[in-house]
Amino acid sequence: MFLLEFLFLCKRMRMWSLVNLLVTLCISLSCVSSAAGLIHVFGYEGRDVNVACPYGEGYESYEKYLCRNDCGNDDVLITTTGAAKNKYSIHDDQKKRVFTATISDLSSTDAGKYWCGVTRNGKDIYTEVKLDVKQDTCCDRPTKVQGYETGSVSFSCPYESEYLNNIKYICRGNQPSRCLQQALITSDHKPNRQFTLTDDTASRKFTVTITGVTQRDSGSYLCGVHRNTGLDVFSAVELEVKEWCCVKSSELSGIVGHPVTMQCPYPPQHKNNRKFLCKGDRHISCTDMVTSQSRFTLQDDVSSSSFLVMITELKAGDAGTYWCGSDSQWTTANYTKIHLSVVFPPQTSTVTSIITVEEPVGSPSTHIPGKHIKDVTLFYSVVFIVPAVLLILVIALVIVYKYKCHKVRGDEAVNMNRNKTKAAEAEEVMDGSDIYENQEVVVRSEHGTSKAQKICDDVGEDEQDSVYQNFSTTDDIYCNQIYIKAKR
Repeated sequence: MFLLEFLFLCKRMRMWSLVNLLVTLCISLSCVSSAAGLIHVFGYEGRDVNVACPYGEGYESYEKYLCRNDCGNDDVLITTTGAAKNKYSIHDDQKKRVFTATISDLSSTDAGKYWCGVTRNGKDIYTEVKLDVKQDTCCDRPTKVQGYETGSVSFSCPYESEYLNNIKYICRGNQPSRCLQQALITSDHKPNRQFTLTDDTASRKFTVTITGVTQRDSGSYLCGVHRNTGLDVFSAVELEVKEWCCVKSSELSGIVGHPVTMQCPYPPQHKNNRKFLCKGDRHISCTDMVTSQSRFTLQDDVSSSSFLVMITELKAGDAGTYWCGSDSQWTTANYTKIHLSVVFPPQTSTVTSIITVEEPVGSPSTHIPGKHIKDVTLFYSVVFIVPAVLLILVIALVIVYKYKCHKVRGDEAVNMNRNKTKAAEAEEVMDGSDIYENQEVVVRSEHGTSKAQKICDDVGEDEQDSVYQNFSTTDDIYCNQIYIKAKR
């Protein structure tokens, strides 16, 4: 009995020693105990990652830290009591009882196991962290989509059934790490007029439509599905927007009141497609003329892979740009651009209508064949010939007037010279004889009733030039002779 008690006592002592040994070993190695489950963190190369570590109440003032591997002394990366170092930083939110460690500029070597630790006497409290680091690109095989300037493009983004209620979004570029923050549109927020997003949960895909695209819209896009935990799920789209360089175009002209026909070819595989003709400067906003105008009729000729559109009784307002095709997606090779110009008939009909005389209501018609042609001739004669004749007459009168004026002034100069000569001769005669020798001649000269003589006697030296303008040459000679005789 005593032996058994001794053996039992020895056994208890050995176990106690073992426990003490284990406790001493744990303290020397800073052993930690787990207080929470595994924290799984994801990050992208070149980006930052935040590791959020919660802790219990009462540990607000305790030191916290982040370490790697087995969390030895050399494995501690950052503590709340120390300064930030290298690519690591830490912040303790004591109100929420969560401290957050940040690892910047991630690389593939940063992937692995970490520990969130709380320092205390005895065993530290720890939480295991697993960090996955992925490349910040997506994806290996993007979906290629083509569009044309000013048009619309649509593309679909599939997703798994487990994400039916998750947020969907789209962004430009191929960096998943920034996609949600730079989203162009999301399924729960749609402020962008150019982009629309429609989620079809039945087919498990969402469709994005971009309107009024330009070449600047070309590039990479990411379709994203936001996950509550872990990295979001992405699919890539590569969009190419082409300019309208390869559009078939033609010029067509018509006359007001006459019909005109447009021909529109189409690919043979479109023989069962709906054909259309619309009018407008831009195909994206043109108006279908066949359905809206009764003067436009469309006839399909399957044998020639083309259709004809006839416009009856062409109007001036029909001029403009038309688009015809057989593809509602506006593929460049499947439609034609037509520019229609409209001219009026020859002007003779317009002139005839202007000079037509309206007859009283109820009077019998007096139309004579060919009369309107004569009226047109008369109209042009009055408008163009009469003014020309009048102009010629005016010019002739001006020429005659200038000639007469020139002739009169020439005659005046000749008469003045002649009078001066005769006056000189008279003075010579007067110097050689006595003018008072024959008084009867003088008396007769003074009282003569000759009209020419009276006129000559009444003319003064100051008025002589003006009188000569009204005398003829014969009158001048006669006056001079009377004057000479009187002097004698």
